[in-house]
Amino acid sequence: MTYEIVAQDVDVAVGGSTPMTAYLARPSEAGSRPAVLVCSELWGVTEEVRDIVRRVAALGYVAIAPNLYHRSGPETAAGLEESDANRKRGFELLGQLTREGVETDLRACTAYVRDHAAATGKAGVLGFSLGGHIAYFAASRLDLAAAAIFYPGWLPVAGTALSRPEPLLEATDSIADRDVRMLLFFAELDHVIDADQRSLIDQALTKAGVRHETVVYPGAQHAFFFPGRDVYDEAAAQDSWNRVRTLFAAELDQ
Repeated sequence: MTYEIVAQDVDVAVGGSTPMTAYLARPSEAGSRPAVLVCSELWGVTEEVRDIVRRVAALGYVAIAPNLYHRSGPETAAGLEESDANRKRGFELLGQLTREGVETDLRACTAYVRDHAAATGKAGVLGFSLGGHIAYFAASRLDLAAAAIFYPGWLPVAGTALSRPEPLLEATDSIADRDVRMLLFFAELDHVIDADQRSLIDQALTKAGVRHETVVYPGAQHAFFFPGRDVYDEAAAQDSWNRVRTLFAAELDQ
């Protein structure tokens, strides 16, 4: 079933700082729905990410994508256009993220949708690239039922994004403690995440006892999900989206 939706930009209160901008969508039909956090790529809350938020809402969820760069200035709210210069700017912005700040922002979003958008207590997370990294972190800190994670970078290697001071992969036991069911998608020819890193991630999840499945798409490259890019892989994108739908239906709708 596909729902008609309503969508809007919202301001989410975050402690004593200026409000965080976020993009929220939900079915227009009245009723309480599970929440899904949507975590962006390096480029922030772009129109591509907003489209994902709307697609998640059309499945019957309250979806929200936070601007995790908000502490760096209001100009970050619309995301970054893809370019070499903005890639450098994006890495500057992600270098300013902290585990404490991101956890505060994600918790603020879940509280906001429950207070203002009739979200239920059940929640999941969906993330792409940097957003996949953030989603892995969210699964280790928040009370989530499910996490759908696309090509998450820097999990087993210290020094980038939230893999500071230690690799974020070391938080895997916390995911097991919360019994978050995880679905991870990788590209065989990913220039960011090689086969050795994929193996380390799968081994950590298995050792911790996390309910999980990893899918590697042959011939696919990093960022295969989004249409309009040279690396777009339609078959991988469609298959992975169907798997996301199945995961959320099983873990959030029960």
